[in-house]
Amino acid sequence: MNIYRLIVILTVLALALTACGGKAASPSGTAGSVVLTSTTFLADITRNVAGERVEVESLLPVGADPHSYQPTPQDVTKIVQSKLLIINGAEYEHFLEPLLENAGGEREVIVASAGLSPEKDPQSEHGVDPHLWLDPNNVLVYVENIREALTHFDPDGAALYKSNADAYVAQLKDLDIWISEQVSQIPPERRLLVTNHEALGYFADRYGFTVIGAILPGVSSDASASAGQMSALIDQIKASGVPALFLDEVENPALAQQIADETGVKVVEDLHLESLTDGPPAATYIDMMKHNVTRIIEALK
Repeated sequence: MNIYRLIVILTVLALALTACGGKAASPSGTAGSVVLTSTTFLADITRNVAGERVEVESLLPVGADPHSYQPTPQDVTKIVQSKLLIINGAEYEHFLEPLLENAGGEREVIVASAGLSPEKDPQSEHGVDPHLWLDPNNVLVYVENIREALTHFDPDGAALYKSNADAYVAQLKDLDIWISEQVSQIPPERRLLVTNHEALGYFADRYGFTVIGAILPGVSSDASASAGQMSALIDQIKASGVPALFLDEVENPALAQQIADETGVKVVEDLHLESLTDGPPAATYIDMMKHNVTRIIEALK
């Protein structure tokens, strides 16, 4: 039996036994209810729209890499009990698929990226790049989808959700302006990016960067690179004059360091692309983006 299916079955049985032996469940409410999101950055975006009217919780913990995350029994419990689940979509949350397939209960699943057109994964004929949130303009669509979902979930909070969403949209537009101003310090010919996996495509398109390549082929940090691919990337780095390699803090820097030793470039290991942090420097989505941009600009100057 599939391990995820077994975890789900055992967890559902435990919940059912608890319910039978405990107090009668209270009527389902909205205000004061918990809204579940797949990731920490989605939780923060949702909190900006929800305010304090509903509690928002991230399924993934701080620092987790969604590409390689292994679900726990606690995750199953959260999903089974959830009524509203907000995910990124664009083939990002593969770890969720067996959980949602087997979990009992009824819940509404909202795709925050609905309405956007993901770009193709450069290393796959069928996959797409899910890292849409790394362009703040795409997050404007996330906010609207989340506002509509919360309003449907809790109609009495519609006015609050609209007001909060409008205020947060203004902050995101300011963020876009700030990033453009920071990037303008770097001449176009030096706006070159090499990452551990293909993650900054939308960011690059928006702000005029050229992605030279990635150490791991494709949009997942769970991929692997062949010796030939490594050699080709080293040649590209030498030919282009790329000054730095950029990694998410949770990624293994071993291959990047090997490339750096052969090319003389520096390795920036402390970006936060997939998860927020517990406090600075990336406690919120906006903080995360500002931190990443600051580190990129420092390395390319």
